[in-house]
Amino acid sequence: MLTNCRHIILTALAFNICLLLYPVVLQAQQAEKERLQQDKLRIEQDIEYTNKLLAETQRSKQTTLNQLTLLRKQINQRDELLKKIDAILAELSRQVKQSTDSIQLLKDEIQRFKDEYAQMIAAAQKHSNAHQRLMFIFSASDFNQAYKRIKYLQQYSAFRRLQAENIRHSQNELTRKITELEVQRAEQLSLRLAYEREKDQLSQELKKHNQSVQSLSRRERELLAKLRENERALNRLQKAIEDIIAEEIRLAKKAAEDAGEAAPESFALTPEQILISNNFAANRGKLPWPSERGVIAATFGEHPHPVLRGIKTRNNGIDIVTHEGAEARAVFEGEVINVLTIPSLNNVVILKHGEFLTVYSNLDQVYVKRGDQVQHRQSLGVIHTDAGEARTRLHFEIWKGKDLQD
Repeated sequence: MLTNCRHIILTALAFNICLLLYPVVLQAQQAEKERLQQDKLRIEQDIEYTNKLLAETQRSKQTTLNQLTLLRKQINQRDELLKKIDAILAELSRQVKQSTDSIQLLKDEIQRFKDEYAQMIAAAQKHSNAHQRLMFIFSASDFNQAYKRIKYLQQYSAFRRLQAENIRHSQNELTRKITELEVQRAEQLSLRLAYEREKDQLSQELKKHNQSVQSLSRRERELLAKLRENERALNRLQKAIEDIIAEEIRLAKKAAEDAGEAAPESFALTPEQILISNNFAANRGKLPWPSERGVIAATFGEHPHPVLRGIKTRNNGIDIVTHEGAEARAVFEGEVINVLTIPSLNNVVILKHGEFLTVYSNLDQVYVKRGDQVQHRQSLGVIHTDAGEARTRLHFEIWKGKDLQD
């Protein structure tokens, strides 16, 4: 009997430990699901913004490269969203399985607790009065066993209450787990429906994309002319920036010669400008966007043209498509060293951050002038909107001394 009681106690303790550890595992799984949900929400917001930009392009009477760019971006976003929904569904499936297994475990444990409790009641009836309890103690083979029996009788009543509490607690936990499982299954069903809707949307967007490519392919001569015009504008911009850099270096060398010092290889920097330069370098990869919102339409480097076969385009920075009326903003504190006007790129603002330059092209209205000190995220001007293509596009570059930066 004593051995059986110890077995029941140890089993109950083990089960209670499992119940205590389960919320820790559940919390980790819930944190992962919440992270996936946040990613899903972010992508949905990106898709909504891309839809807004696409709606603006509908003012153009013909298909444009801007529409094609946004459609491709939307397709990529939709594909990413489907992957996130799939990941959330997989996580929910794991949670549903774990909840189902836990419910079965709880049912088994409740039944075992009830069976053991019944055995305890039956055993207790054998010593239900004082005479029987005394006989149980005096029938021990030695003093040590008699002492153990006394302790056993003292603890038996408390343990019966503990076993009854275990049954009650397990039944409450079972009810909670069943409710949790129902919520998980409802969420699973809702996500599966959302997944199918997004797949349909993706199919429609792919169809629109293919139609746009076909439409643009019939206007190759026009697209090639626009491409060459854009290349000429970017070449003029590059030449202007190189001239500005060369002049800065020339002035730095002249100042060094006048002071009898060694000529610098790049810009002449004050201690404060060196600090700004070092801070800028340390923040590369963490700089804010040069516009509050937008979609990257073209990245740094050489890429195949989206429509013209065998034609490659080169970009010295990135192009960001944003909404009409959007403003360009400084990605870091610095000084305005020039404001230019270049055909096809409109107004250009160039900021200096120690040995780094940032270039903001295709602005209409400009808020700053040469010599101004600007702060992090300060507005520089309104980004130009091309009425013919219904496109608001910012061209952004970073230079370090004479070298372009990716």
